[in-house]
Amino acid sequence: MYRYPLAKDTWDNEEIEAINEVIRSKRYTMGPKVREFEQKFADYFGSKYAVMVNSGSSANLLAVASLVYSGRLNRGDEVIVPAVSWSTTYFPLYQLGLKLKFVDIDIETLNISLNKLQTALSEKTRAIFAVNLLGNPNDFEEIQSIISNRDIILLEDNCESMGAKFHDKYTGTFGLLGTYSTFYSHHICTMEGGMVVTNDEELYHYMLSIRAHGWTRDIPKDSKIYSKRDDEFYELFNFVMPGFNMRPLEMEAAIGIKQLEKLDGFISERIRNAAIFKEKFRNNENILVQKEIGKSSWFGFSLVLRNDLEGKRDVVVKKFKELGIETRPIVAGDFTKNKAIEYMDYEIHEQLINADYIHKNGFFIGNNDYSDVDFEHLDF
Repeated sequence: MYRYPLAKDTWDNEEIEAINEVIRSKRYTMGPKVREFEQKFADYFGSKYAVMVNSGSSANLLAVASLVYSGRLNRGDEVIVPAVSWSTTYFPLYQLGLKLKFVDIDIETLNISLNKLQTALSEKTRAIFAVNLLGNPNDFEEIQSIISNRDIILLEDNCESMGAKFHDKYTGTFGLLGTYSTFYSHHICTMEGGMVVTNDEELYHYMLSIRAHGWTRDIPKDSKIYSKRDDEFYELFNFVMPGFNMRPLEMEAAIGIKQLEKLDGFISERIRNAAIFKEKFRNNENILVQKEIGKSSWFGFSLVLRNDLEGKRDVVVKKFKELGIETRPIVAGDFTKNKAIEYMDYEIHEQLINADYIHKNGFFIGNNDYSDVDFEHLDF
């Protein structure tokens, strides 16, 4: 049993009662609670539209599928991605026939290297999938400057950075589409769950269809992507594109409504913990802590070992375990070292020096409610 686990339960009686309310309603599959959560989520983050799905991974798949089915991206188009992220940043791109170009990260921010991004752009580049890693925003002002005057779509994988801000604007809302996760260890927890936000009405309508098998039932009658018949019965099982079943549950949405009301408090606590964490390692020359860009929502605390600790991650992780502190690799490390890469159409831009380094020398610990732990005096 860890004294300092990677994640902790953030529910109380409000979430339990929300579940019971759904049970009493006898409506379990996607319905009014999902629609209510979507609207409140969109309002909170300042987007026109939000589409809830069953996971953050599905959110990425839905976002990419909407771009391909709408013709904004075509099979074979080049999409630039950072070399460090979770697997399902990359898999939807491969699954929908796009070519990935892996670019090295910045060793301090752990996000895509802006210098490498600039040199990676080519005439074939049609999109950038920016990942806000471990709560830390990208420098979107610089990214927009790099891609200005180019026909390049910006997407955001914001699954680890709900509530983070850059220049007082929420991450997840800088791109044409932004994705979120509400998995157990994330900023809000709906058991499983995810969300995509956008201001683009056409993409919103595509996502409503793709999320539920590609049928027309959820598309508005005046949609730009399909003209529905007046025959309601016919439109119940009418399929216009190859979709998926990404539908969330009413229970998940009901929990999400309650969790969203508490998000400000959750993030404030994470920021307080981060101040303590950064102070502990401020003068430690052997450990590099993630450099904050904008206002991080501090998903977790990364540690990159260097100098005297370089190459000694196994020893350090073992010691943390003895102290009761749970650890994980920094997401999937350098993803190009995974066997799954063999299936993909991809290119590696120059060398992935920093991604390789954190793959061997990096790890992170969680950031949650540690009111029952003397976090401030925890001896790292």
